[in-house]
Amino acid sequence: MKIDYDISQVAPYINWDYFFYAWAMHNKPEAEKQKLRQEAEQTLRRLEGRYRVYGLFELFDAHSDGDDVVIADSGRHIAFLRQQQQGGECLCLADFIHPQHDRLGVFATSVDSGLEADFDHDAYEKMMVQLLADRLAEAAAECMHEDVRKHYWGYAPDEQLSMEQLHAEQFQGIRPAVGYPSLPDTSINFDIDQLIGLSKIGIRLTESGAMKPHASVSGFMIAHPQSRYFAIGKIGSDQFSDYACRRGLPVEVIRKFLATNI
Repeated sequence: MKIDYDISQVAPYINWDYFFYAWAMHNKPEAEKQKLRQEAEQTLRRLEGRYRVYGLFELFDAHSDGDDVVIADSGRHIAFLRQQQQGGECLCLADFIHPQHDRLGVFATSVDSGLEADFDHDAYEKMMVQLLADRLAEAAAECMHEDVRKHYWGYAPDEQLSMEQLHAEQFQGIRPAVGYPSLPDTSINFDIDQLIGLSKIGIRLTESGAMKPHASVSGFMIAHPQSRYFAIGKIGSDQFSDYACRRGLPVEVIRKFLATNI
């Protein structure tokens, strides 16, 4: 399902802490941060009606098979990585999908490409708009995930959380994004593209699996009540070789995507 958002619809979901971090303002006095936020909100109001934000998701019947998740309709296997560090819990995202029958959400969000291309005349404004575009893509993921939990998937129909609670991830389930610690292999974006068609919201992939516009987010939605985020960290050569085999790609190719995890 594709969803078109006005900027004003997703702006309330912006996590301003990350915006301040991007400006290296997180340790500044509160008054300075609020002044920057007011300027950012004025910019958002100027952008309203000129640019839009987009969401895309599908819910698939699925089940786990070892460290893979199998999409029921197509039989497609999505390979995940497992923690191997000593003393850790050795978690894998597939652990939170039932081995017989479950559902898996696949999603992406993005912004109009003009938010990254239309402000070259002013370096400061370009930076402001780019950082806001990043926040809007993340905010759209937050907004869309809330609707999925409460309505489309409907496993948490009575959820009533404040914005602070949403940002603290106090909802049931997780939304691991590609490129983040539990999902470090950006080539997974090619699987996501084949499943939901990223071009529907204007996203194109580079050879490395990076998304354009840069202000885009992709990943999965998992409903398991005990699911949580974790970092894969370093993996051994045994898992690396097995993962390349499960991904159906040469080890030389996978090595490029997992250089920091080997």
